[in-house]
Amino acid sequence: MRTVFLFLGCLLLWGCPPLPDKSDIIIKNVNLIDIVTGTIEKKDIFITDGRITQIITKGEEPAYYKTTTKIINAKGKYALPGFWDNHVHFRGGDSLIDANKNLLKLFIANGITTVRDAGGDLTPSVMEWKAAIEKEELLGPTIFTSGPKLDGSNATWAGSLVVENDNDIKKALDSLQNIPTDYVKLYDSRISESAYLKTIIEAEKRGIITSGHMPFTVELNDAIDAGIDGIEHLYYIMKGCSREEAQITEKLRKKEIGFWEAMPALQASYSEAVAATTFSKMKEKQVYSIPTLHIGKVLSYLDEVDHSQDDYLKYMGGGIIKTYEGRINRVKNSSPETIQNRKELDAFFGKLAKTMSDAGVSLLAGSDSGAFNSYTYPGISLHQELEAMVAVGISPLQAIQNSAYKGSQFLQKDTDYGRLLEGNIADIIILNANPLENITQTRNLAFVIKGNQVLNKKDLAALLASAIHNN
Repeated sequence: MRTVFLFLGCLLLWGCPPLPDKSDIIIKNVNLIDIVTGTIEKKDIFITDGRITQIITKGEEPAYYKTTTKIINAKGKYALPGFWDNHVHFRGGDSLIDANKNLLKLFIANGITTVRDAGGDLTPSVMEWKAAIEKEELLGPTIFTSGPKLDGSNATWAGSLVVENDNDIKKALDSLQNIPTDYVKLYDSRISESAYLKTIIEAEKRGIITSGHMPFTVELNDAIDAGIDGIEHLYYIMKGCSREEAQITEKLRKKEIGFWEAMPALQASYSEAVAATTFSKMKEKQVYSIPTLHIGKVLSYLDEVDHSQDDYLKYMGGGIIKTYEGRINRVKNSSPETIQNRKELDAFFGKLAKTMSDAGVSLLAGSDSGAFNSYTYPGISLHQELEAMVAVGISPLQAIQNSAYKGSQFLQKDTDYGRLLEGNIADIIILNANPLENITQTRNLAFVIKGNQVLNKKDLAALLASAIHNN
């Protein structure tokens, strides 16, 4: 009776839609983790037409409870929003389209129900996959994409849109909105200081979310003031925490030093006072940081770790593995001093991420997986990123929040995603053990629910098996 009165009150006061008279899927007796507070309560979750329609405690079952055909007994298990990988890449040219499409299976098999594609050269294919996934004609994660990156002429990455003047910026933003993409990704290989800042300002006027690298000829405060929403990787955050940022930036503008030469100087001039001011401003302006700690560790230790027997190599295919050679060869040709500097920088970045998190800056968990990023494998690397966050002192709850919960906020999709709430899209993972006690339990999947699609442990194993390349 209490439930009825609450519902009538909701209907009269706020115009809530009536509860459905059926359910496609019921998850029974699951330990539902509130991703905001970390509290855990035993609940039943009802799913209809791909959305969560009810979350109730036992004893409040509607009349159709016993007639639903798809019931998951989740007693002793734990429910969370499906994971988000907030930095992936689909790229490598037409010859790697099929190999990239195959990666979609790896995300779902690892409980990753949404990815943020941070720029590539396969936009037409990505948009096809995105539409097919939304219609449940293709099994894969929901894709939010930036489309092609924005950069200067002769950019590092194929498919980038050139922005050198006001007309370029207008055409590029028009093009991205026409696709339409979900945000703008800026890159730093050739873009000028002025074009970079103007692009952010113009995107801000259009209400477009921006994220990216940052040219080292730009100071972090200037990028924040222009309106950038997300900073990919920690090099640029470190730069904004240096007491000598202005002087080092001037040397970079004059080409007296380069990107990698600036790293030791920036690290040595890190100031806790400057960092505190920087983090306060990032928090105030709601600028997100995407640390990508796991790939940093992998790339910093390519000289020591033998990846030739990595289990996930069998899913990559020869074409993608071939793209790993660039980074591998750069390490082979680096001096011992350069290699050591990279390792020290990696350790420093771990501490930086923890300090930012403690200061209240919103972090996003992203793997940077995809072609060209050696031995950082789609799917599993998101779990490794969460583990890397916890390893530097971030709590398991905070690390998990940095996935779906904050990822959906960053892309302004949090009215549909990010929490297990009535009305939200039913992207749900069910774990066999509590990840708040041990972050590695995020890998211990019992079920993945993607809308109306339910995959149990055997289904997930079969999906992985189907992703193996034979070349």
